[in-house]
Amino acid sequence: MGLAAGAPGVFAHEGVEHGDVTHTPRAGLATAAAFGPDGRLYAVDKDGGHLVLHISDDDGASWRSPVRVNVEPESIAADGDSQPRIAFATDGALLVSWTKPLTRPYTGEIRLARLDPGTGTFDAPITVHRDRAEITHRFQNLVVSPDGHVTVIWIDKRDQEAAKARKQAYRGAAIYTAVSSDGGRHFAEERRVADYSCECCRIALASDPDGTPVAMWRHVFAPNERDHALARLRPDGTPESVIRATNDHWRVDACPHQGPGLTVDGSGVRHAVWFSMRNGEGHVFYGRPTPSGVEGQIPVGGPRAAHADIASTGQTLAIVWTEFDGTRNQLRGLRSNDGGHNFTALDIATTAGGADQPRALVRGGKLYAFWRQADAGYRLYALP
Repeated sequence: MGLAAGAPGVFAHEGVEHGDVTHTPRAGLATAAAFGPDGRLYAVDKDGGHLVLHISDDDGASWRSPVRVNVEPESIAADGDSQPRIAFATDGALLVSWTKPLTRPYTGEIRLARLDPGTGTFDAPITVHRDRAEITHRFQNLVVSPDGHVTVIWIDKRDQEAAKARKQAYRGAAIYTAVSSDGGRHFAEERRVADYSCECCRIALASDPDGTPVAMWRHVFAPNERDHALARLRPDGTPESVIRATNDHWRVDACPHQGPGLTVDGSGVRHAVWFSMRNGEGHVFYGRPTPSGVEGQIPVGGPRAAHADIASTGQTLAIVWTEFDGTRNQLRGLRSNDGGHNFTALDIATTAGGADQPRALVRGGKLYAFWRQADAGYRLYALP
């Protein structure tokens, strides 16, 4: 279906690393969610100085007793685009990653804990990078390859700090990775993927059909265009190449705090959702990034659409996002059965209270939306 662009959103600027460009209410409800290899629904959220694991055997209708991810309390970043993340090692172990804020503003360490199958206690968390400078290591994500390699990716400011010491200009931050070959117990020395990333937007991760991790992030192209870049990652975490993934040419000296979503369908086609300004209008967009440009780009939702996620199974896609109408948060969606060429709109849920960013999930060839609401807790919606 065709989707018409709406009027520009109303933007606010907060004092967060060159500014925070946002136009929806933000709530500290950051929750990771995923289906495990056993078919159960797993969710991780913050409770004081702990991350807490919740497991449901019945698609969220009830939950087991919670399990602490980190036994010893510590600072945990869990708000907006700074989310805990879940993945499963090839031996079935549950891996949870998060950012631990440090004393200086906007600094942090990337942490990871592992829960072995059949056990009830997580291993003590580790810091995945060897650099221990009190600088930005934030906005992490992780993915597990079929060969068992665990790749953790994050935003890092060591190169910005080095440039500052040399009194040289440096755009934004950088993207770094660390890779584990033993299921997340130990990590090799971190590697740089790219210079000049945006500072505060989440990083999307997916896997090509051959299992190779693919990362997509908001990039700062010269002089200050905050479009997106995409890279396939080698087994050591370095990029095969870095390509421009979007071409909206949004020039802004501020961080939108809205990172992209990415999925790869059964034919190897990459599908992405992202927020940008185009022709003077702020919108969430969908498109298929290729080395020669974006195919099929369309606006998604209205002018207040935000924080979209995307998932695929075969040629079927689901896009979910939140949209604030001035009174209520709405969970809306699009579904395509032909690889993103045509879409059907879905009105999924609403809440009068705060809400987290939604998650698009897949299990057994079926698509779901996971949405945490302040007044209703965790909710899982099967997408028709």
